[in-house]
Amino acid sequence: MDWTLSFAPELPWAVIAAAGAIGLALLAALAARRARGTLLRALSLALLVAALANPVIRSEERQPLPDIAVAVVDRSLSQQSGARIARTEAALDALKQAVARLPNTELRTVEVKPGGGEDQGTRAFDVLNRALADIPPSRFAGAVMITDGQVHDAPQVPARSGIGGPLHALITGSKSEKDRRILVEKAPRFGMVGQQQTIAFRLEEANGPGQPVPVSVTVGGGQPVTIDVTPGETIEAPVTIGHAGENIVEIAAPPLDGEISLQNNRAVAVIEGVRDRLRVLLVSGEPHPGERSWRNLLKADASVDLVHFTILRPPEKQDGTPTRELALIAFPTRELFVDKLDQFDLVIFDRYRSQSVLPEAYMFNIAQYVRNGGAVLIASGPDLAAEDGLYSTPLSDIMAAAPTGEVVEKPFTPMLTGQGQKHPVTKDLPQSAGDTPSWGRWFRLVDTTTAPAGETVMSGPDGKPLLVLSRQDKGRVAQLLSDQGWLWARGFEGGGPQTELLRRLAHWLMKEPDLEEEALTARQQRNNLVIERRTMGGSAMPVAVTLPSGKTETVMLRQVSPGRFQGSLPVTEAGLHRLSDGKLVAVAATGNADAREMSSLLATTAVLAPVVEATGGGASWLEDGMPRLVKLAAGRQMAGSGWIGLRANDSYRVQAVSDTPLFSTLLSLAALLMVLGGMWHREGR
Repeated sequence: MDWTLSFAPELPWAVIAAAGAIGLALLAALAARRARGTLLRALSLALLVAALANPVIRSEERQPLPDIAVAVVDRSLSQQSGARIARTEAALDALKQAVARLPNTELRTVEVKPGGGEDQGTRAFDVLNRALADIPPSRFAGAVMITDGQVHDAPQVPARSGIGGPLHALITGSKSEKDRRILVEKAPRFGMVGQQQTIAFRLEEANGPGQPVPVSVTVGGGQPVTIDVTPGETIEAPVTIGHAGENIVEIAAPPLDGEISLQNNRAVAVIEGVRDRLRVLLVSGEPHPGERSWRNLLKADASVDLVHFTILRPPEKQDGTPTRELALIAFPTRELFVDKLDQFDLVIFDRYRSQSVLPEAYMFNIAQYVRNGGAVLIASGPDLAAEDGLYSTPLSDIMAAAPTGEVVEKPFTPMLTGQGQKHPVTKDLPQSAGDTPSWGRWFRLVDTTTAPAGETVMSGPDGKPLLVLSRQDKGRVAQLLSDQGWLWARGFEGGGPQTELLRRLAHWLMKEPDLEEEALTARQQRNNLVIERRTMGGSAMPVAVTLPSGKTETVMLRQVSPGRFQGSLPVTEAGLHRLSDGKLVAVAATGNADAREMSSLLATTAVLAPVVEATGGGASWLEDGMPRLVKLAAGRQMAGSGWIGLRANDSYRVQAVSDTPLFSTLLSLAALLMVLGGMWHREGR
């Protein structure tokens, strides 16, 4: 029960004040004349004024409300290092017991979870602010943060943190921790294949000897290069871009004796390898509607340098006119097909027949060009079945589809074969879903027999080969056995994916990694390493994954679509993972699920110190012992040597209220009458 005095005046305060002032003036005048009964008159005036003010005694029945303290427990990745987990649990238990001993105090515990792969770091203040949203400011006693001090969302302006009470930090780490980390300062995103790029990195070392350290730099699955690096010194390391696509560079430092964690001893940089301008040689045997399709495709790509020539006078149109009188310039056939042939990435023969323009010696050079790693695409019509077709030249040695001499002329819709549904060149072509693709028809096909070395990925009428892909030693050959593809480009009967098909063909021939039919790849997806195997076979072998630490894990793969198998492995280590299924090998770079979180692992008070100071709290290292917890009135110092404090708010809830007017009771009325009667009696004498 709590008692308070208040007033409920019967008249406005101005009237009561005026009456009181007049009474005091009269009393002063009487006192100056030394009139009798002045004291009694003064007492009567006081009682009358008090009666008009109507004093009320208010009694409240109050229920005390407990003060609320918040414990913020850091469970982020950096808290998994060293003895921090054990110290965190011990400090939390001690804090709960200490709060339980304090009078009228409640403890609420919230946790800071790992960033979940979003690279957000430790979001301790976000968690604290969400907890404060449910606590009335009048009941907040203070917050205690159990952390290593590596918090990434500390307020930029500590005075505006919005924390209406003391914030204390209990640091779980040690002041003598040792750590090494690799910090990549500069790494290019792209690089030309075959050229060198420079990566700048720095080795940082805390509480170490400070001596030069052998740091290894590894590009992909190659041999590591060792560089002696002095801690704190920026090193520029040259790396060679070996292939198109991802080139993974791993930089690793050896462990330091007693180091808190090896998670940040490795750093990975990914450089996307890009080819210089691709050089394509297109040879058209005669003008025809499909010739424009090839030219449009290749000229539309700014990264392609196209050399195109068309033979305008086929053999049956030869006459006695000298060649020098027909051509504006002499075509550099020897320069293209002898001297500079190996500089082309792709050679395309479009409806070409053996003619005097390119003698057999040149065709032999082209066959050798393929065996040495070149690429040839042969788009044929009836010319291939003719006696003077390309199969009658030395190119027959690298062609998997041999013409029978017949040309099938009947309407048909191109179909994907079983192999074609798996091969990256034809897999999932637009409008290919279902038993019959919704493509326009073609009307002509060169009949061939296919050698075992070739893969038929598209077929025509009666299952005859339409598109055959083959590997010849180091090179590749593609044969498109119809000259009707231009019908798709013209939109005949709805058309078809001619541009996409030709684009994929060209890039497969030029060995783009994304179109390899036999490939083993892996990528990090949040906290998992997703492994993918592309194959033309019906099954995939288990993949052995060698972690950066040398530990080996085996991952089973399951089919997710024709020719595509997948499996996953939790990421437990940052760095280069090496994969092998017995046939193919690959490497994959993984970082920590939260790279920002693992960038610095040393415990510190520096990050939280400004906010702790602004709120009147304190920071303590748990290795020095758990500080004593006390409760103090608002306005007092809340931290000191070996102790931290929570604020006592004395909050309460009013359950019942009763008011008692003093001059409404018989006793107060009797007192007033007695004084008035006494004054009257005095005046009557």
